[in-house]
Amino acid sequence: SHLFYMLEYLPVSSLPFEGNISIYKSKLSPAADYGVGFTIMFIVLLSVLGNGLVLWISYRRRKKITSSELLCVNLALVDFLCCICLYPLSIVSSFSHAWLGDKATCTYYGLGGFLFGLCGMFTIAAISVIRYLKTCHNISYVVWCEGAITRALCIATWLIAAAWSCFPLFGWGEYAPEPYGVSCTVAWKSYHTSVEDALFVVCSFACFTLIPILLIMTSQCQILYKVYRFNFSLAARGIRSSLHNAEKRISVMFFCISLGFVTAWAPYAVVSFLFIFHKDTWHLAPEGFIFPALFAKSSHVYNPFIY
Repeated sequence: SHLFYMLEYLPVSSLPFEGNISIYKSKLSPAADYGVGFTIMFIVLLSVLGNGLVLWISYRRRKKITSSELLCVNLALVDFLCCICLYPLSIVSSFSHAWLGDKATCTYYGLGGFLFGLCGMFTIAAISVIRYLKTCHNISYVVWCEGAITRALCIATWLIAAAWSCFPLFGWGEYAPEPYGVSCTVAWKSYHTSVEDALFVVCSFACFTLIPILLIMTSQCQILYKVYRFNFSLAARGIRSSLHNAEKRISVMFFCISLGFVTAWAPYAVVSFLFIFHKDTWHLAPEGFIFPALFAKSSHVYNPFIY
């Protein structure tokens, strides 16, 4: 009975005889797989409609687009491409009760998911820092953050994300199925296999997850504090400013985007952290991994509605 308990509740990737079990078979029940498939399909539909509308409107008014809006367009492009290029494979695999294509498609999905995830994280971090510089510092930063600099930041987010996500293709790190079987990501379990893979996992988690999140949260808190103080100062003197109100609305909008992104990814980050560093003492049923993953995917949906 103890053996059956292990088979049911331990991630397959952690079993000592995993070679005898297909890591590409779903660890969920057929009903759960259908539920996951329909949920992702719903997310894709809303995301494609919302982000597609943002991209279309931005293209129509491309000559009038501001630097802040350009970063939002970059984020919409990330969400749109992620849903179009990756999630159909996850949907079909969920309905098939197994990952389709084995290692080749798993590597493709893992690389694409890591690329778009990093690019989205970098874009929101860039938005937060630029809003912080514009709101909390002098006019010279406003000039510095306009035009070519913002376009260069958009390009840099893609280049850095692409470079880092390609390392597993050359042997540093690995892409593997997630514990529930119908999605692929960075093989966090490789933290326990070699020093090189452990270094990749730690750098990926610290430099490209924790640091950007801290940067986002710190910048947004500073912005809200500055806006509150300035608003209090104007109210004390009985001054109303339409320009200040517009700036306040923009700051609140970007705060909502940042908060939504961090909130959506926080459960997945926590579960991944526990799986990486406490794998031998902390176990979770495969169903426990799917809810943080789906919650993270929901971040593709609400950004267009915030805009």
